[in-house]
Amino acid sequence: MAEGMQKVDELLKVNKLLVVGLGLIGGSVALAARRAGFANHYLGVDLAYDERQGALSLGVVDQASASLAELAPDADLILLAVPVLAMEPVLAALKPHLKPTAVVTDVGSAKAVVLEAAKKVFNELPARLVLGHPIAGAEKSGVLASKVDLFVGRTVILTPTENNAAEAIGLVKQLWQACGAEVIEMDVKKHDQVLARTSHLPHLLAFSLVETLARKDERLEIFRYAAGGFRDFTRVAASDPVMWRDIFLANRDATLEALDEFMEGVERLKTAVESQDAEALVSSFTRAKSARDYFTALLNETGYQTMQTTTLNFITQPGAKTIKGTIRVPGDKSISHRSIMLGALAEGTTQVKGFLEGEDALATLQTFRDMGVLIEGPHNGQVTIHGVGMHGLKKPQGPLYLGNSGTTMRLLAGLLAAQPFDTELTGDASLSKRPMNRVADPLRLMGAEIATADQGRPPLKITGGKPLKGINYDLPMASAQVKSCLLLAGLWAEGETQVTEPAPTRDHTERMLKGFGYTVSQAGATVSLTGGGKLTATEIDIPADISSATFFMVAAAIMPGSDLTLEHVGINPTRDGVINILRLMGADLELSNQREVGGEPVADIRVRYAPLKGIAIPEDQVPLAIDEFPVLFIAAACAEGVTTLSGAEELRVKESDRIQVMADGLLDLGVECTVLDDGIQIIGKGEQAEVFGSAEIICHHDHRIAMSFAVAGLRASGNIHIKDCAVVNTSFPGFAELMNNVGGKLLVEQK
Repeated sequence: MAEGMQKVDELLKVNKLLVVGLGLIGGSVALAARRAGFANHYLGVDLAYDERQGALSLGVVDQASASLAELAPDADLILLAVPVLAMEPVLAALKPHLKPTAVVTDVGSAKAVVLEAAKKVFNELPARLVLGHPIAGAEKSGVLASKVDLFVGRTVILTPTENNAAEAIGLVKQLWQACGAEVIEMDVKKHDQVLARTSHLPHLLAFSLVETLARKDERLEIFRYAAGGFRDFTRVAASDPVMWRDIFLANRDATLEALDEFMEGVERLKTAVESQDAEALVSSFTRAKSARDYFTALLNETGYQTMQTTTLNFITQPGAKTIKGTIRVPGDKSISHRSIMLGALAEGTTQVKGFLEGEDALATLQTFRDMGVLIEGPHNGQVTIHGVGMHGLKKPQGPLYLGNSGTTMRLLAGLLAAQPFDTELTGDASLSKRPMNRVADPLRLMGAEIATADQGRPPLKITGGKPLKGINYDLPMASAQVKSCLLLAGLWAEGETQVTEPAPTRDHTERMLKGFGYTVSQAGATVSLTGGGKLTATEIDIPADISSATFFMVAAAIMPGSDLTLEHVGINPTRDGVINILRLMGADLELSNQREVGGEPVADIRVRYAPLKGIAIPEDQVPLAIDEFPVLFIAAACAEGVTTLSGAEELRVKESDRIQVMADGLLDLGVECTVLDDGIQIIGKGEQAEVFGSAEIICHHDHRIAMSFAVAGLRASGNIHIKDCAVVNTSFPGFAELMNNVGGKLLVEQK
């Protein structure tokens, strides 16, 4: 296969597409490609006469043959939809008939065996052979089972190598996108390991279970009593036996590895049942259920998406009157994270109330379940954590996927750097772009061994068993996450770990460590602890999250006639910047029922509308309100005069560049603003009734951006369409419903 292919954008429509193997997958690709107008001519090769005739009668192909020599020479793109063990002879037969510009791809469920077959036939992997695998199928096989929409909304995994031509990869992507699929890339080894566990193993078990029961009852009477769960679990046993024979043999090593892991799990359950070990059974079942629930919501982006994703958009509607009522927003996310981490490391059972059941906090919870901690719940915000002590965590079976939670990744980096086992921390597309050297570098100074991707970004690969030593570290930036990471590592470090801050940041970690009985010292801007101690289980009542409360505080502050009370809100002095800033802007904000719960100060916050004025935000308040600024920008747009923020570089490395993204949205909505290197200047419109116009806003996978512009909709003249808002569930499930309950007009659109 020679180089010299024309550019991809010139090949949006190829002349001839050849499908080799006219079964379910090959036929469905041809039908879908035809519907999309992908090619001018559709050709098919199959040894079976019935399949060729069926393909012609259904209009799957225009021309069919049993001979590659007849149709391959003119083909521009060739799809090999044959069994993986047949790939070598098919490639050998195809080789002499390929024109230099032809691109070849496949649909095999195992990739290493196809890669080796290609190298054997061509002496290397040809630049125009791009290996791929669609995650789709059906119980019936053959071309008559072809479906034009079989790949719509499904995932196709490509496993390109360094030798592949970029143009060839691009053309194969276009083919699958024309079929309605989402295309992702993965290396061959990882693909085969992932598929062995999530596809090949379940098929093997389904075949085994049905065959075992059939042996027990030759008349098959037993199946009369099978419920829906049995039918669902064993559905895949109706698949083509010959095809699956080839798959299991082709991906033998990875399948055996997965089967060994499964057998170990079955043996553990057998032992638990034999010994009547109720706690072991509950632990195993709880871990399984929570993992299933968690990944149903999140999708395991370290592998491939087996479930349909839902696009969720917000559409604000004009006409909201006032914001009124008494509400309690979900629990504090920062404290929720830390309650799981410290509760898991404590000796004894920790009871948690008010746990935030958002995806970020659930990522932390699932992570510790993956490391062997029995955690019951959450049930209506209540979680029971059966601590394993400082040395009781177990090595997870694979990488720990943390979704969008930067807090989880940064804090875990410190905790896991001290463990005796290796770990890998991964996240979604947004988290994978966020800087991690800010924690990795000081941890390396303590003796940790941590590898990152380019520019210090995830995944983090942490080598276990490295002894840590305490250090004196001056934070180059005000970051509670970095401070907490080092303090957690310091729990196992030799000697004292000291962290000095350039400005105060949230101190939830220090407060909670003390609540678990660990000695933490504070001297001015320096916090320190000595390694080697222990944590003792306790009870935690998590206050409502002030960051979540801020969206409603601003909503009431900008809507004339509003009167809203938020109950049980955390007012930690390292987090109260938003209260101070709103008061400086003239907000009518009153705190009552102030008290301390579990070491954290809380209060009820009442906000009544009052005209706001623009201010120069004091820099000493910036680290105390760093997460609340996106919605404070909305307040600034509704204030009279100019609001200026500086000293907020940290906003550029959050889930998005929050300064630029908010500025872009404000400008689109008709608000004048100027972006500064470390902040923004916003020219407010005061008591003008309609501050914002209409626009489509892209939230860049940032929950706070989405919710901030939802608040802006209260003072908008028309609809604001906010795209891709499913990420809001990471921190504030139920946000839209609560906004509507207090007087907002926010439509949730699902597609």
